[in-house]
Amino acid sequence: MTGFAWNAAKWLVVFLLSVGAAAQANPVGFDDLVLKADAAREQNDPAQAIELYRQAVALKPEWPDGWWFLGLLQYGTDSYPEARDALTHYIALTPNAGPAFALRGLCEFETGDYAPSLNDIERGLSLGAANQPRNEKILRYHEALLLTRSGYFEIALQKFAFFAGGKVPNPEFLVGIGLAGLRTPLLPKELRADKQDLYMAVGSAAFHFLSGDEKTAQQEFQDVLQRYPTAANVHYLYGYLQFPRDADAGIAEFKRELDITPASAPVHAMLAWGALIQNKSAEALPYAERAVAEDPALPTGQLVLGRALLETGDVTGGIEHLQKELQLEPNNLEAHLALVKAYSKSGRKEDARRERLLCLEIARGEDAPVARP
Repeated sequence: MTGFAWNAAKWLVVFLLSVGAAAQANPVGFDDLVLKADAAREQNDPAQAIELYRQAVALKPEWPDGWWFLGLLQYGTDSYPEARDALTHYIALTPNAGPAFALRGLCEFETGDYAPSLNDIERGLSLGAANQPRNEKILRYHEALLLTRSGYFEIALQKFAFFAGGKVPNPEFLVGIGLAGLRTPLLPKELRADKQDLYMAVGSAAFHFLSGDEKTAQQEFQDVLQRYPTAANVHYLYGYLQFPRDADAGIAEFKRELDITPASAPVHAMLAWGALIQNKSAEALPYAERAVAEDPALPTGQLVLGRALLETGDVTGGIEHLQKELQLEPNNLEAHLALVKAYSKSGRKEDARRERLLCLEIARGEDAPVARP
């Protein structure tokens, strides 16, 4: 298990995710096995219960609750590959079982299967696996870690914001926020020991900012910058956090970041975005072009370049880059809204109408989960 404190409550998670068994037509000897397995589980004898549930599902593979209890018990005894496989059988029989997807995702996290882990945890959350507050915290935390490791740093920061306002978390949690903030695709346990202090300090500053304690956050960011003046992405993170409330302050930090990381696509994209919201499309264009040149797969880069081209009169070029953005983020409302304007300008009325309808669906929350490349 990870060192995160909530995982010490593993058995509580198992209890909160538990479901009851259903009576079905049974083969000879099956009922006796179930009675013995249930008794062993209730008497906290997981080894005996696991063996009996194994025998029961061998007799009756279509019995979903046997696979469920088997997976729960194996998870509780750190038998993560076996628990994952048992839960896979359960999901095949009950395909909309949110808790099973979530628990399988936690098993995959422990076995290092990070991409399927993220998919399963997100699927579990969408199916109601977070009904209990403690379960939600554990799942949201792992989701944020996995998003960071997969390179979805801004989304990870949004997920970490779920925890804002509570007491300051433990060091591993702060390192996790720091990894997202400094755009480092690692888990806390994968970070070198000599980097821990930097990432923990950045995580603490970001946590205080997200919690609304901007005075403490400002002091902590200044302390970090004094101790680590050449650390990449510290200015970017501080600017990114400030930008929604104070665009000028955010832009100033982005420009400071360029002195440290002059070839940063995210920084150039945010500078372009800042110019666009200030109606300075001509100023935005070179920043946007740099962002796309540095990282063509950065969705924000494609979006700001499409917007900048559109606003400076290149409608065809704007459409091209807005469409590229939607290949990366199919449900990005900003890109769809920009395409409405672009298609209208180019006389493509049906395309503009289609985009308006898509905007309405997305705004109503009727869209599918956002696809990631």
